Amino acid sequence: MKQLLFFAKMPTAIIFAILVIFASCKKDNNTNPPGNPDPQLTVDAAQNDDVAEQQFNDVFNISMGVQASDAGDDIGLGTGTNIVYRSDNTEKTASPEDRCFTVTVDPKGPNTFPKTVTLDFGSGCTGKDGKMRSGKIITVFSGPMRVAGSIATSTFDNYKVDSFSIAGTQIISNTSSSNKQAWTRKVVDGKITNNNSGRWVQWNAIHEHTQTDGNGTPFNLLDNVYKITGNSNGINSNNNSWTTEITQPLIRKFVCAWREQGQITLTLKSNSITVILDYGDGTCDNKATITINGVTIPVIL
Repeated sequence: MKQLLFFAKMPTAIIFAILVIFASCKKDNNTNPPGNPDPQLTVDAAQNDDVAEQQFNDVFNISMGVQASDAGDDIGLGTGTNIVYRSDNTEKTASPEDRCFTVTVDPKGPNTFPKTVTLDFGSGCTGKDGKMRSGKIITVFSGPMRVAGSIATSTFDNYKVDSFSIAGTQIISNTSSSNKQAWTRKVVDGKITNNNSGRWVQWNAIHEHTQTDGNGTPFNLLDNVYKITGNSNGINSNNNSWTTEITQPLIRKFVCAWREQGQITLTLKSNSITVILDYGDGTCDNKATITINGVTIPVIL
């Protein structure tokens, strides 16, 4: 994720295209859209919602993929090759003092719950995904996350990813049944702050992740593919607020940082304008389209 994409401005051509849409609406209906029809508000909301989802999805991957050798074989689902917080595959054999992160477990005894796992990235630790993490993710596990009914609740202590500070609470519940692997992810009072600009996003969400691929390799997350449904709401430091509803399930691979397919309906609270975000055909990239009043334009998230 590129830092400049957080609260980025739209190209002039795209702004012009949206203004034409609103001008057309005014001509046809002889009325202005309610509230401020500034097209930048729509793209800001879409970008901000996506940035928040990316950051908390990263925490989802870390808490679900915590390695057995780090926290015990009764915690997460990771095996080592898919641990994004490690710098590389060789680090799994390094002694604790040679790592750029530490893991503490309380209580340490096997199969004793609830269990608190603290991942401490110190003043900075670059993972194999190239992201610099610092601070702590503190997760309380009610049971092994491969067992239906188990819950993992994550909070943060001065946790940062590159230039972004992450705060709030994320609750992951294993909602699997006999015929599917599924987890519900709830974000409560989430907040992402860009420490370079001082701008922020506050975000709440509830999403269900149903695993559609990779079920045959439960200890290898790299081949996992999830179908995501649910909704979110957010507000940013410009006092621009919105709600979203997933209208066509989102498809996301564990190894991709982006939503790859599916549609979201986003509604701005300031003017009740509703737009459709389409994430494409399954290609792993940061491209999407926004449709307003039947006119579709590209956007970079």
